[in-house]
Amino acid sequence: MSLFNVFDISGSAMSAQSVRLNTVASNMANADSVSSSVDKTYRARRPVFAAELEQAMSDKQSGVGVQVKGIVESNAPLIREFNPNHPMADKDGFVYKPNVNMVEEMTDMISASRGYQTNVQVADAAKKMLQQTLNMGKG
Repeated sequence: MSLFNVFDISGSAMSAQSVRLNTVASNMANADSVSSSVDKTYRARRPVFAAELEQAMSDKQSGVGVQVKGIVESNAPLIREFNPNHPMADKDGFVYKPNVNMVEEMTDMISASRGYQTNVQVADAAKKMLQQTLNMGKG
């Protein structure tokens, strides 16, 4: 595997972590939203990652990048709260809140941020190695 492949692999990982951070931000932004029905209530979202194994096998590379397969909604139950005085309450006096767990979101945010930071460091290390390789010919 060439050092140049490291940039592709790190780049795919940084892109995936960026998608993960965006979904966390969306979940946190909608955590306090309220709806009058289950169908209209925001549901927490999660990105689905997969290794780009097929590409690696066809290119005969030893490195495997990351691919975002999609974003799925959580199946966790929504929060149903009895609040008959709320303007969004249904006919039975219930409002529905998203299934967003702020502790999980903060943990996911920290993990995605560190994953992104680690891949930046990997790309930087590869860049320094390439620079050192080029400098070997100068002396």
